[in-house]
Amino acid sequence: MKRPERRVAVLIETDDSWGRRVVASIAQFARQHKWRLLIAPRDHEHRLRMPGRSSSDGVIVSLRDRSMADHIRRSGLPAVDVSIMMPHAKWLARVATDDVARAEMALEHFRQRRLKHFACYAPSIGRYSIDRAHAFRSAVEKAGFQCDVFCEAEGTQGWEIDHDHVIEWLSRLPRPLAVFAADPYPARQLAEICEWNDITVPDDVTILAGDNDDLLCNVSSPQLSSIQLACESIGTEAASRLRQLMNGGAVPTKPKLIEPLYVLARQSTDTFAVADNELTDVLRHIHDHAMHGISVNDVVRKFSLSRRWLELRFQRVLGRSPADHIRRIRMEHIRNLLLQTDLTITQIAFQTGFSSSSSLTQQFTRQFGRSPTAMRADLRPERDARTRNHIT
Repeated sequence: MKRPERRVAVLIETDDSWGRRVVASIAQFARQHKWRLLIAPRDHEHRLRMPGRSSSDGVIVSLRDRSMADHIRRSGLPAVDVSIMMPHAKWLARVATDDVARAEMALEHFRQRRLKHFACYAPSIGRYSIDRAHAFRSAVEKAGFQCDVFCEAEGTQGWEIDHDHVIEWLSRLPRPLAVFAADPYPARQLAEICEWNDITVPDDVTILAGDNDDLLCNVSSPQLSSIQLACESIGTEAASRLRQLMNGGAVPTKPKLIEPLYVLARQSTDTFAVADNELTDVLRHIHDHAMHGISVNDVVRKFSLSRRWLELRFQRVLGRSPADHIRRIRMEHIRNLLLQTDLTITQIAFQTGFSSSSSLTQQFTRQFGRSPTAMRADLRPERDARTRNHIT
């Protein structure tokens, strides 16, 4: 039997959506290049480690601590890191999410909801939490706002964090408050602390997680909005860089940073921070019904308003017309259907009130600069990798 071209160890945890998707994309690359993968091997202490008798040609790893870094370095193998937790390790290649782009995407999501008060919830769960908090605060301050960061570098980690301390922190911040959390774990923790203390999410505190985990985000109450990372691109790029290293290439001097894809808007950011109660009701109605093809005239009739009043109020508060706002909400909903379901474009057009798929395509292309088909082809691998890739 012909030996596979390469044997590659993959030391990445697969207990969350990010890890599974990254590993799935590495597996797809491996099949194309006839690699054999050793997925998540562990030692007697259940730590991710390469077996002592491993005959691997290279390793893709998510470095978490100094012990793991020393273990990989001692192996002498070509290595690629898919995290940013140990940025000073220059002896291996690195592919990771662009934290600056993530922060800017989070801020834009909040600003679209007219939020003006910002904070970051970053309890001590590793260096990456601190880095994401700093990136978000920098983005907020660059935009001319202030950002308060909850960060207990020396505090208790995980669910044993001092809830009273968190409530004290929240109580001194203005409302409505937009909170960026490093990932779904602290985001869910914060949502539960708010619930236990009668703080309403999203009206009092709006929460956005910096990473997406399908299970955690959807089982939380309310469901957590999150940023979908380019997991497949990270895995594919890491495998490609490892291939170059195994072929004798030099370790790159700079990491490859990959921008996140989009925000998955769920209930935890489903709010509009405007002082005008009547306009708030209108915005809520548009948000709930835009996907059904409502028009400005429908809104005018629903609330017994003059069209002129509505046009002027939208321009003053939101800086755009009611028609533009309806179109934006409708297109965002269509984009989510396109990327998160298996519906055809014709089916999506039918569900969202378009007379034909061509009409949907025209409006979608004007909004996003590319057709629904092109966007799905570019971004759907992030979803499809879970079902089409099977690791054996």
